[in-house]
Amino acid sequence: MIKNRHKTASFLTIFVILCLNLSAKYAEPAKWRSPSGDEVRGQLFTWLETKEIDESIRAKINQTWSSKASKDLTGTSLLAQLSATCALIDPNASQLIDLCSKPHLKSIPPDQLWLADPNTHPIMANNFRLLYGRWLVHQSMFDKAAKQLSGLKCTDVVDPASLLFYQSVVYHRLMNRAAGLETIELLTGSKGNCPHRYLAIALLMKEDLLGLKDDSLDHIARRMEDIQRRLKLGQAGKRVCNIEDGIIKSLDKLINNMEDKRKGASGENHNRNHPSKPAGDSHLMGGGGSGEVTKKRIGNKSGWGSLPPKQRNEALQQIGRNFPSHYYEIIEQYFRELAAEKND
Repeated sequence: MIKNRHKTASFLTIFVILCLNLSAKYAEPAKWRSPSGDEVRGQLFTWLETKEIDESIRAKINQTWSSKASKDLTGTSLLAQLSATCALIDPNASQLIDLCSKPHLKSIPPDQLWLADPNTHPIMANNFRLLYGRWLVHQSMFDKAAKQLSGLKCTDVVDPASLLFYQSVVYHRLMNRAAGLETIELLTGSKGNCPHRYLAIALLMKEDLLGLKDDSLDHIARRMEDIQRRLKLGQAGKRVCNIEDGIIKSLDKLINNMEDKRKGASGENHNRNHPSKPAGDSHLMGGGGSGEVTKKRIGNKSGWGSLPPKQRNEALQQIGRNFPSHYYEIIEQYFRELAAEKND
């Protein structure tokens, strides 16, 4: 009996080992990986050999990028050290690092045309586009960030995890559902290479984008917040007007749908309370109506934004009855600011 138990235990052990080996063999390969400090060091020094650099600066770079010092660098620390090195030999890089060190900027930053210049080496141009794009995201300048981060691939930068994360944030905030989901899928496809903080937020953004539906009240509220963000940044051009027009059409559509549903429900109550066959004298008839008078139709396709206050309040009250209260507050605040803007 004991001998048989030992045989069974040995068989199970072998079976588990085989399963683990097979799962490792056929596991989906990582979709991207982070370069090591030694790899980046080699690329950097190959480029620096073609440049004329002051000997004191070259000595400082050699010390900073010694094999021992750069061995364990990865991700954001690797990007920071590479950027600081570029700043030693290029004034444009130094000025951009100084700009990105400022937590808040009231004015629109100048275009960094040197980043798109073919004469700028890719190791500097690509990684500074990531550095600048990351800062622009923190400034809520998502359109400018999209311009810097667009087209960059994992192999172009020393911190691919940050690249994919900030690209995902831009797509999420600009409500680009398809591109956002695709980028998040790529980011989470190499969990071993991605910081946990990025993974956690990426999964939240994924769930959020999956539940986002066009012309829903959630979608409308987000576009209103996007307009408010743009106006605070001093962006009041054609794109803002187009978004506002889209919001008005979506609100018209949403309110019309709610009106149609309410009319349908009123029709059903009317049919229940007015049967085609008269009731017998000995029966008491009950009413199924709510006891409310059907309100007049609100909103129209030609000018929701210019509705009189009374009609706008009726629409807001209806939205408040059908959706959570914070949507009511967002829409009410939006039209209050819109009215103030027109008065100005």
